[in-house]
Amino acid sequence: MPFDKFLPYLIVMSGVTYLVRAIPLTLFRKRIKNRFINSFLYYTPYAVLAAMTFPAILYATSSIATAIVGLIAALILAFFGQGLLTVACGACLSVFITELIMRLI
Repeated sequence: MPFDKFLPYLIVMSGVTYLVRAIPLTLFRKRIKNRFINSFLYYTPYAVLAAMTFPAILYATSSIATAIVGLIAALILAFFGQGLLTVACGACLSVFITELIMRLI
């Protein structure tokens, strides 16, 4: 991409990013006491992260079946309180084993 097109994109992106962070700070000076808004603001990052991560999980492997096996393994490990590294390694290992089994079949 030529530099003459990159610079306007960079300026617009940085301006939008700044406004998204600055507007709430300027509009809401007092502590928010509404329980609904507080819970909405608390869970929004988790919902956005899940919405961005879930489709990537399904298409990260060679087939959706192995991706679902990895997803189920990760959910089970997370349900039993395992740490992030253990959940990630367990999901990767389950996908790897499932891929091997599917190639043998």
